[in-house]
Amino acid sequence: MLLHEELSNKIIAAFFKVYNTPGYGFLEKVYENSLLHELITQGLNASSQFPIEVFYNNIKVGQYFADILVEGKIIIEIKAAEAIAEEHELQLINYLKATDVEIGLLLNFGKKAGIQKKDIY
Repeated sequence: MLLHEELSNKIIAAFFKVYNTPGYGFLEKVYENSLLHELITQGLNASSQFPIEVFYNNIKVGQYFADILVEGKIIIEIKAAEAIAEEHELQLINYLKATDVEIGLLLNFGKKAGIQKKDIY
């Protein structure tokens, strides 16, 4: 069994439920809010705009915000793009590197649903 596989599957099922409801063409924030609501409705501990601090030589040099953190175990990065691009994947990988979270899901609410699972273990 893969790390957090059951939780990942719940998140992906929620993604498809949201993907099939409002339809294509909204901004990322609409999908973020909808997915957050769906995850909480399913009884999962989920929060939006999870802060991620970036350090260089022990000095804070930046701060980012992951779209959703679920159960403190999986970062979700949401896109509403034509397709998942390499820079989207690298953004998620950098979020994982900057935290102690090991699994990330990149969910694209574009014309065609897209899912990428990333890990650093």
